[in-house]
Amino acid sequence: MNNNPIGVFDSGLGGISVLNTCLALLPNEHYIYFGDSLHAPYGTKENQEVIDRCIAICDRFIEANVKAIIVACNTATSVAIQVLRERYSIPIIGMEPALKVAAHNKENQNIIVMATPLTLKEKKFARLMENYANSNHILKLPCPNFVELVESGLHNAQQQVNNQIDVYKEQLEGRNIDSIVLGCTHFLFIKNEIANYFNYNVQLIDGNEGTARQLRHLLEIENNLGNHKQKVEIHNSDESKLPLSYQLLDV
Repeated sequence: MNNNPIGVFDSGLGGISVLNTCLALLPNEHYIYFGDSLHAPYGTKENQEVIDRCIAICDRFIEANVKAIIVACNTATSVAIQVLRERYSIPIIGMEPALKVAAHNKENQNIIVMATPLTLKEKKFARLMENYANSNHILKLPCPNFVELVESGLHNAQQQVNNQIDVYKEQLEGRNIDSIVLGCTHFLFIKNEIANYFNYNVQLIDGNEGTARQLRHLLEIENNLGNHKQKVEIHNSDESKLPLSYQLLDV
């Protein structure tokens, strides 16, 4: 057993959706969450700036003696995960759009991948998309405004979601959409609004469960699971976001 904390971080508040999944799957752990809202969104920044922020946050976690780190951000995973794994000796678990899950449901689907522009243009996602593009029609839908929507407190969320998707309506080419992959952890907090736009006739898929299960697996094989009462600490580079952070937390 190991009762050291687990570090979880994101460009802002979105990673709290991953933290919520971890809390349900691994309830006897101490979690330290860091949201970097002062520098959000990562999805419109240069790669090196994202890497520098990730290193600064992970160095902070190492000082807190964490036993594992979850990069609860698809963009940060795409850009920085390899650098982080080379720099630190503890398990580093990342995110990626759950396109594999969507594609395995059935072939010849119309699949939308909603994510930040940086996630969608990275080679990591291009390789992932190549694996499934032959058997499915996959549309990339960059939605940077959705991050800011969550960070600002979800005000008038349905109208903003409608406006964002309407911009890309021509690209849908009148297709009936089968599945939507939520490729940004922020988007979990507006999944009902996204589903409503499509009249709830689509399957929404995210990678949170897979990330939490991978965390559990890595802790189990190293005999590092915790066995004490659940504890959660939340920090943010923009302290004004702390009240909203706790509102989004499922405890």
